[in-house]
Amino acid sequence: MILNKNLIFFFIFLLIASCSSVPKYPQNACKIFGEKYFYLKYSRASSKKWGIPISSILAVINKESGFKRFAKPKRKKIFKIIPYRRPSSSLGFSQAVNKTWDLYKKENNKPRALRISFKNSSDFIGWYFWKTNKINKISFTDTRNMYLNYYLGWEGYKNKIYKKDPKAIIFAKSVEKQAKIYKNQLQQCKSVLDKSYIIF
Repeated sequence: MILNKNLIFFFIFLLIASCSSVPKYPQNACKIFGEKYFYLKYSRASSKKWGIPISSILAVINKESGFKRFAKPKRKKIFKIIPYRRPSSSLGFSQAVNKTWDLYKKENNKPRALRISFKNSSDFIGWYFWKTNKINKISFTDTRNMYLNYYLGWEGYKNKIYKKDPKAIIFAKSVEKQAKIYKNQLQQCKSVLDKSYIIF
């Protein structure tokens, strides 16, 4: 009976621990995957499916949500005090908005896909980059312009809105820089990750 209780407490502890989506070292790809085994599995699956670098997927998630499962945009405030509506419907790891998420679900036949799921979010980013390549002819490895599409939308990028939005350029450069850092880190721990016991 005592053993059963201990097992119950152990599984409860694991459940609570797994609810925390934020890695301890979000700036280090090797440590992220060392701590979050399924992040590696799902990032790798998205990369293989859509032809997108794993480093880019991680960089977008890091920039958009900081790996926070339930991330949402901060509410606007009236008179700088009273909480008001949020500036967009963005939610989850990928911060996808309702309209784009609905398109993703429709095109991929995934009616139950959730933005708070790392698996679905990493697949969404892969799909979005793939669509961006088809629509605006951006190279899969051009993380800066890929993110500008992600941030401004395909039409916004096509209309070169970023020329009037210096913030978009700054964000895109930061994602590009982080993707390069992740790429270098993953090259250093590639042999360890390739020996992962996870079946892909």
